[in-house]
Amino acid sequence: MNLKKSLILIIIILLIDQISKIYIKTHFILGESIDVFSWFKIYFIENEGAAWGAKLSDILPISDSRGKLVLTIFRLFAIVGIGYWLYDTIRKKHSKTLILAISLIFAGALGNILDSVFYGIVFNDSNREVATLFSKEPYGSLFYGKVVDMLYFPLVDTVWPEWMPYFGGKAFRFFEPVFNVADTAISTGVGILIVFNKKAFGKTNEDNIADVQVSENE
Repeated sequence: MNLKKSLILIIIILLIDQISKIYIKTHFILGESIDVFSWFKIYFIENEGAAWGAKLSDILPISDSRGKLVLTIFRLFAIVGIGYWLYDTIRKKHSKTLILAISLIFAGALGNILDSVFYGIVFNDSNREVATLFSKEPYGSLFYGKVVDMLYFPLVDTVWPEWMPYFGGKAFRFFEPVFNVADTAISTGVGILIVFNKKAFGKTNEDNIADVQVSENE
């Protein structure tokens, strides 16, 4: 995979991610959901923190707003690092698998960063009303936007049998997290690196050419 193909993939993911988020923000009230299937729902929530809604203020003795700012700045530095990793990987002609995985991670990370950096100044609040794009009364400020999540797959929604100790009679739901297209891209990229680790981090094309030249000289 060359740089052009990588950029095309990143742009496609970003477009799908941002179009879906803007549609949800401008058509749904916060907390509203619709059933697509019994196991798939569109459920609009906003994430102010990191993965699964975790906040730095839950871990460190800082305010929610300060934690949000630190998290957004960290994401900006991270995306620069991932971008350089992608560029260097393509330049050194590493495996297509590795380039694909990094491209997915970069696109997903950038998609969520756009929410964190800009959504606070382009949307008004979604509580009890549908938000307006480029609102005159935005809900936040630069770097204080909330990430829009909407994909919800409660594949199993049941109750534990009464005879089970401790869990008996309690609700059980799988898969419970609500996420977005950007999250899916990141998870897919990380999954590729884990499952196809040897293929992703194998020899580069330059290494293979060097091996052939050495064997020919011998």
